[in-house]
Amino acid sequence: MTNLILETERLLMRPLELTDAEDMFTMDSNPNVHKYLWQKPYQSIEESIANIEYVRKQYETNNIGRFATILKETGEFIGWTGIKFVTEEPENGNINFYDYGYRLNEKFWGKGYASEATLAWFDYGFNKMKIEIMNAYAHSENGASNHILQKSGMRFVESYLDKEGILWNWWQMENNQL
Repeated sequence: MTNLILETERLLMRPLELTDAEDMFTMDSNPNVHKYLWQKPYQSIEESIANIEYVRKQYETNNIGRFATILKETGEFIGWTGIKFVTEEPENGNINFYDYGYRLNEKFWGKGYASEATLAWFDYGFNKMKIEIMNAYAHSENGASNHILQKSGMRFVESYLDKEGILWNWWQMENNQL
């Protein structure tokens, strides 16, 4: 698992490493990045380190997780993308499900990278992992993320309130190859 690398025309997706902590902190300390993520930007690099360690444990436990997403042309860390198996805290009343997600550094928004990575992950998840159903959720007001999920083939299922009363959109895609 930890040797998995996905590539697209412009992107390389590889397991997160502790050496990504500084780049992750730069991304996650930006309030704009957290506008639709409970508005809690990171305050210290230790939060990024803890997050990377948490994700690396998911690689071992679930054989999948969020991956560092790198711009091939420059080698820059643009954020993370990937599939997570949600086992700890229910989302929209669901537990033990595959969730697709991503987070990009603001300077890489609007360039099609999220869409490119999403299609690569859907291909991997459905064709290699044989996932039956992929879910995703996005803040109801995050037009860009909701658009990407829709144009990537996901179906809007419902809106729901999280435990903090924030409205989210729940998306789903079924594997039609099975």
